[in-house]
Amino acid sequence: MRICIYGAGAIGAWLGIELSRAGEEVTLIARGPHLNAMQKNGAKLRINGEERIAHPRCIENPEDAGPQDYVIVTLKAHSLPGITARIKPLLGPDTAVVTGVNGIPWWYFYKLAGAYENHKLESVDPGGRFWNAVGPERAIGFVVYPAAEIEEPGVIRHIEGDRFTMGEPDGQPSERTDKLDAALTAAGFTSRVRDNIRDDIWVKLWGNLCFNPISALTLATLDKVAGEADTRQVCRQMMLEAQRIGEKLGAGFRVDVDQRLAGGAAVGAHKTSMLQDLELGRPMEIDALVTVVQELGRLVEIPTPTIDVVLALIRQRARVAGTYQTGVTKT
Repeated sequence: MRICIYGAGAIGAWLGIELSRAGEEVTLIARGPHLNAMQKNGAKLRINGEERIAHPRCIENPEDAGPQDYVIVTLKAHSLPGITARIKPLLGPDTAVVTGVNGIPWWYFYKLAGAYENHKLESVDPGGRFWNAVGPERAIGFVVYPAAEIEEPGVIRHIEGDRFTMGEPDGQPSERTDKLDAALTAAGFTSRVRDNIRDDIWVKLWGNLCFNPISALTLATLDKVAGEADTRQVCRQMMLEAQRIGEKLGAGFRVDVDQRLAGGAAVGAHKTSMLQDLELGRPMEIDALVTVVQELGRLVEIPTPTIDVVLALIRQRARVAGTYQTGVTKT
């Protein structure tokens, strides 16, 4: 199969390396020193005490790749609207777009039966640009659980985990999810196809919604944010507000709030991605993780008082840092 990873940073390059080693025809789209290093030396992965190397096609311009069977998008969420035009050369008649970004995805209301079917989310897809240009019928939901980092340009270091879940927006089995699931499994990942991928999206978002902004505001690691009484209570209130919204939209939560908090605290002294981005002067994923939940709350008329306060504070923190962006990043 022809598989393109759009935004081949840590997770994307890791996927590409292992899929390439398993025999798939892989293209990585990246930029800068990371791209240059992969083009020169191959893409390298350090995992379980060994170094693996693969030589997928590594490019910056999607026009050089041509239509794909799957485009797996692993960019930061705020970068998605900026690739609306650039992604088009990768799309053939049957190309699936697998959105592996954090938070509530742009296609969320596609084939979601009920009053909000086909509603477009302004906070993650301003003006419905991606929805209208790409088409929600291409979408496959994809939730990323592992952690990895770029240790140096062209070199990925695996931190923990190997699990991914995916599913069709309508929850039905499909040939395209079966094929992608089989490819990921053959490449050594733990992959599952879900009949309601939105449940997985909400459970992951549940933690990101509160752990990320609170860590960026306090500079505290995850064990303190989720484990110490003061911030734990703020997290709990945000999560309960989000749960009411998710359940109003039909989502199910397989664990309770306190289990999810305990799981976050157990990760230990880990800096969340939002805190890392703040320290590095990069835009934070505020809209896909927090603003969108506020937007959904207003849509279904469920108040979000704690989320509103934390969102106002993290937006101001990003403005002071000069990094607040609202879906306009070009990649």
